[in-house]
Amino acid sequence: MKLLFAAAMLAISTVATAQSPSRVAALEWMTGTWVHETPEGRTTETWLGPGNGLMVAANLATWKSGRKFFEFLRIGDTPDGFSYYASPGGKPVTEFKLKTLGDRKVVFENPQHDFPQRILYWRDGEALVARIEGTAGGKEKGEEWRFVRQK
Repeated sequence: MKLLFAAAMLAISTVATAQSPSRVAALEWMTGTWVHETPEGRTTETWLGPGNGLMVAANLATWKSGRKFFEFLRIGDTPDGFSYYASPGGKPVTEFKLKTLGDRKVVFENPQHDFPQRILYWRDGEALVARIEGTAGGKEKGEEWRFVRQK
């Protein structure tokens, strides 16, 4: 009887695992190392995963003026779908919840955050475009990066 129970539990576990793929896997199109270069500077963003319901990234930016910036990023499965977690410059993590998911486009939102309130990623042909937007100082504001895959 105990052997039968153990076999049944193993079968249920295997079926549950097989039927519940990571939702973050839908963002596989973001994976890779991406570079945005302008006359003012260079930004590199590298996304690893998806694996185990998670993607992780580091963003490094250097401007000709000598200013430097880094950010740790992750996207993880949650009970509601998945969320984007940003830690700019080593600051505490801020969560942005999934708002919309389309074909090679995703939007995350946190209306309570100072700026940005929305983070968007989408593919435009071979490019990865990232955009942050929201309200700052009572005015609509946005920044956009057009990344090309680093070989």
